[in-house]
Formats: sequence, C-alpha cells, structure tokens
Amino acid sequence: MASANTSWSEENFSCTICLDVFSSPVSTPCGHNFCRTCITKFWDEQVQSKCPVCNKTFDLKAVKSCLGCFMSYCQTHLEPHQRVARLKTHQLVEPMDRLEDRVCKKHDRLLELFCKTEQVSVCQFCTETDHKSHPIVPLKEEYEVWMQVKMTQLGKIASDVQQMIKDRKQKIKEIKDTVELSKKDAEREIADGVQVLTALKQSIEKCQDDLNQMVKEKLKSTVKQAEGHIKEIEQEIEDLTNRSSEVKQLSHTKDHLKFLKTFRSLKNPPPTRDWTTVEVRPPSYVGTLRRSLDQLEETLNMEMKKLRDAELKRVQQYKVDVTLDPDTAHPKLILSEDGKQVHHGDVVKKLPDNPKRFTVHIFVLTKQSFSSGRFYFEVQVKDKTGWCLGVARESIARKGQITVTPETGYWNIFPNNDELIFSDNPAVRLPLRAELQKVGVFVDYDEGLLSFYDVEARVHITSAIGCTFSEPLYPFICPGNNDYKGDNSAPLIISPVNQTD
Repeated sequence: MASANTSWSEENFSCTICLDVFSSPVSTPCGHNFCRTCITKFWDEQVQSKCPVCNKTFDLKAVKSCLGCFMSYCQTHLEPHQRVARLKTHQLVEPMDRLEDRVCKKHDRLLELFCKTEQVSVCQFCTETDHKSHPIVPLKEEYEVWMQVKMTQLGKIASDVQQMIKDRKQKIKEIKDTVELSKKDAEREIADGVQVLTALKQSIEKCQDDLNQMVKEKLKSTVKQAEGHIKEIEQEIEDLTNRSSEVKQLSHTKDHLKFLKTFRSLKNPPPTRDWTTVEVRPPSYVGTLRRSLDQLEETLNMEMKKLRDAELKRVQQYKVDVTLDPDTAHPKLILSEDGKQVHHGDVVKKLPDNPKRFTVHIFVLTKQSFSSGRFYFEVQVKDKTGWCLGVARESIARKGQITVTPETGYWNIFPNNDELIFSDNPAVRLPLRAELQKVGVFVDYDEGLLSFYDVEARVHITSAIGCTFSEPLYPFICPGNNDYKGDNSAPLIISPVNQTD
C-alpha cells in the first residue's frame, strides 16, 4: 500500500469501509482509497487480499517496514521511499507484524528506548516527560543484556518444554500401548471363551447323540424281541386255527376209514410253547442320563482346569518383589535377614516406639505399597495350622485391638478348622483343602478387585469385587501364634513367583 495525498479535502473524501473522513489514507493498486486501519483490518479477515470496492485481488507481500511511516510496503509501493528525498531519510527494516504495537500510544512515536526503572519500552518523548528521571537505554542494548542474562534460563525453559513434550508423547505411547494390550487381551479372552464354549457345545452334542443312540439301541432290542415273540405266537395261532378246522371237518365226515385214520393224527395237540413264563421286559434307562452327564462333567472339569491355569498365568504376569518391613512388625515376630520370612517368637523384643508398629496383633506389612495398577505375590503356608494374609490400606489402626474387615481397611483370609474364612461382615466361609501349601494374592487396584488362589492346585479360592481402594495398599501377613506343641512354628515365606508354561 502507498500513502495517499494528505492535501485531500475531508469534505470531498471518505473511506468506503468506515464511511468517515480518511484517517491515514492509503491507496490500493486498483486506485481506491481507504483508511490504513480499515483496510488492514479488512484484509486480516480475508483469505486473500482484495479491494472492498471492485473485488480485485492483490499479491501484496511486504518486503520492508518503514519506521517513519509505521507501515509495511510491497516492492511496488516501496518505490517512493527509494526516490523521494524526504522519504529516503525514513528507516527501513525487515517486514514486521503489527507495527502499531511498536508505536507509543501517547506520543505516536517509535518505541526504541527502554526504561530500566519501570521495565517498559518508551519513545523519545516519554524520556522527556513521564520517565524523565529514570535511567533510559536503547531497546537494542537492553535486549542484548537480557539475552546474555536470560539465555541460560531460556535454554532451561526450552529444555523443560521439550521434556514436557517428550513426556506427553511418551504418555500417548503408553495409552496407545495400553489400548493395544487391551485389544489383545480382549481378543485372547474371546478366543479362549470360544474355544471352551465350543468344546462344551461339542461335548453336549456328543452327550446328547450318545444318549439318543443308547436309548434307541435298547428300545430297538426290546422291539425286536417283542416282534419275534409275536411272530412265533401268531404262527402257533395259525397252526391251532388250522387244527380247529380239521377237527370240525372230521366231526362231519361219514367216511369211517378216514375218520379213524385222521383222528389218530389229530388227537395229540400240535407242539406249542408255554407262554406263561415268557415276558417282554421294558428296557431300563436308569443311570443312562447320569452316565452321559458324568462324561460331560469330566469334559467340563478338563476345560475348567485349562481356564484355571490360564487365569493364574495371567495374574502371575503382575508379580511384584516385596519384602517385610521390620518397623511395622509386632515385637514377638522374627523376620529373616532378607525380609522374606517371618515366624512367631515367644519373647517380646524391646524395640523403639514406632507409630507404624503393631502392638497387639502379630501382623507385619511389606515395605512396598501400591496405589494403582495390578500386583500379585505368593506366600507359602505349608506346615502351618494358623496364619492370615492379604492387603491393608495405609491408614489402618495398628495399636490395640483391631477389627479386621474391609470396613477397617483389611482384606484377608485365614484358616479355621476345615474352613477358610474371608474376613467380611458377615464372614465368607470357604472349603479348606488339606493340601493347601501356597496362596497367591492378586489385586487390581483401579477395578477394586482382590483375588486369592491355591497356587499348587491352580484353583481360584475367592474374590472380593467392588472394593474401594482410595489410598496406598500394603501386603500384610500374620504367621499366627505358636501353640504349646509347636505345631505352628513354621514360618510364612514370601515365595518367588514361578510361572509355568
């Protein structure tokens, strides 16, 4: 754009955009005139620069900005600054955006100085008025000082920003990886389900076919036997009917010779079977369906075993390495040096008063806690008659008598005679296998799920769902008291998790 002739009369010329007298008028290459602010704002709102009057489009790329005119010029409209003597004195710089922001609003002069007192950019007139007593330096000089002082900080900011970007890209990757893992888990779950249910469906169909075949074979055998008897009886009836006819005919004959000759052959009855002892017994189907269901149950148990193996393998993927925390252990408990074993001692040790230590219940927590995700650990309970294990939240009571339930922050199981008890209100009673040697504990913190497993038998013991986990969880164990015979003196052992193929 080029500046218009400033001698134009305000009465004769007005801007077609604001309909007011020109303010800093400029001309477009097509010859139309506008206020500089009006046409600039108009073009800022357009995809391509064009004249508001005739709609002619322009390629108006600025090549220089004038600090005297406070405007930017394309190559065509820059020509007067290279020709007119008065304009040649203007300072031309590389193109700048929003030149109006570089001009003092009060004095309409270029902001080329810096006030060190108020830390603001000022023009020459400002230094003679509002900032008269303030130390003033050229803007470029202050910039160079700031660049020297702040370069390290800027570098750190840039580094921090790059790290933040990297962290967020990593988080996106983690989320995508989780989604992909979830898809694979879902596909595997569906595939396993289809495999098991297909096998069960085939077993049920085979069971039904075998049952039908067995019943039909029994019925066929009975029908065949009955049909044989009927055929034989019908033959006897036919023979007897024939004998009856012969006797009737003989009774009317007048031939003495024939009568005597025939009578001798008819006086003995035809050979027949004693049918009073013959019977057709209906087939017995007692036990037929049961035997078919026994086969189905055997197949189901095989598939359930596969499922239990698969389930345990999955939770074992989330194994964690945990060690017992001596600062939490009851004074009668004796911990191994590696923090993996604990048993009950008969002597109360003198230990420092620690707010984390249990004082009545012979419990001990692990050093490690978990506030999200999934984790799994195993504890050997072999040769133990009394024990307790599970997880507890961080804020549990540790002094004095404690009610051990989920409401108070404890989720655990323990043996009682021939039962396993899950501490709840009311308690959940479960069958206890005499061969129970190792217990696996799995927690999905975010899902509120807690599960216990018989590791050696690869059997799911019980689960608690819908748990409210709102703070860090600690694995905890209790080896139980030693009885007078020493039957419960064996230690509880946090065992390494061995995943089987």
